[in-house]
Amino acid sequence: MIKILLVDDHPSVGEGTKNMIEQDPEMKVTVILSPMEALEIVKTEDFDVMLFDLNMPAISGLELTKRMITLQPESRVLIYTGYEISPNFNLLIDSGVSGFVSKTVTREHLLNAIRCALRGEAILPVSLLRQLRRRDIRINESREEKALEEVSINEREQEILQEVSNGSSNKDIASRLLMSQRTVEYNLTRIFEKLGVRSRAEAVVEARRLKLIHSHDFI
Repeated sequence: MIKILLVDDHPSVGEGTKNMIEQDPEMKVTVILSPMEALEIVKTEDFDVMLFDLNMPAISGLELTKRMITLQPESRVLIYTGYEISPNFNLLIDSGVSGFVSKTVTREHLLNAIRCALRGEAILPVSLLRQLRRRDIRINESREEKALEEVSINEREQEILQEVSNGSSNKDIASRLLMSQRTVEYNLTRIFEKLGVRSRAEAVVEARRLKLIHSHDFI
């Protein structure tokens, strides 16, 4: 049985894709709506191939891929998206993805992509391959990284959010995470901007809603 992990924050897309893939009796799909839940489930379950949506709140498919590869270096990750990926191509390749699949492809195409990933083959859309051949892709990597950071909370920022939720002061956070208070303040400012909030309390509420902090941490 080929076990597949699908991470997509749209339930209808997740269930529709699951039903499409599982028409192949050799494939079993687990659908997860939250990137944080995905990082937890792989600690207890093994998957042969993972499909990640690119644009998800709080943690993007790019950031999720980086963390997953850190946890499990042999992971086979396909970016499953309805958006144009060429502007982020270099960043995604550097993160460790095995390829890209459009949400508009046929069932046969999707199943073939999964089997190719299992064989260690890279999956690229023909349109993107042609762009690469012509060398038409020009990426300002620093600009793209900044754009992705604005909508993706990294691990250090999550640690700071956790400390804030525990009621720690900036001084306490600096001590526990081995950084200066000025760095803590700078990171909090960035976190507020990313989450679209103005206070520590609002940041904690939003972090809980986005499941950046596990519920048992508040018991």
